[in-house]
Amino acid sequence: MRTTRAIHAVERLKTRTGNARYAAVSVSGGLFYLVDRSTGADVKASDPLPLDEFVSFVDQLGPQKPRKASKLDLAFEEQIRNSKK
Repeated sequence: MRTTRAIHAVERLKTRTGNARYAAVSVSGGLFYLVDRSTGADVKASDPLPLDEFVSFVDQLGPQKPRKASKLDLAFEEQIRNSKK
């Protein structure tokens, strides 16, 4: 179950960046690190991190998925901004 969260985070990264050569590597102690294999060699993209920190790190890499918002959501956010002024 623990590795599933890490693998899903890397799969989301692959989708966002278009680089299918990222991989999550698990080491002893429940730590994970990110590897980029696009150059033909394994290049470490992070230090070994605990699961939660690894998932946060991977989610911050690459372009972010645009947030979907309806017209009502945008209008509500505008009202909140105006009320703070």
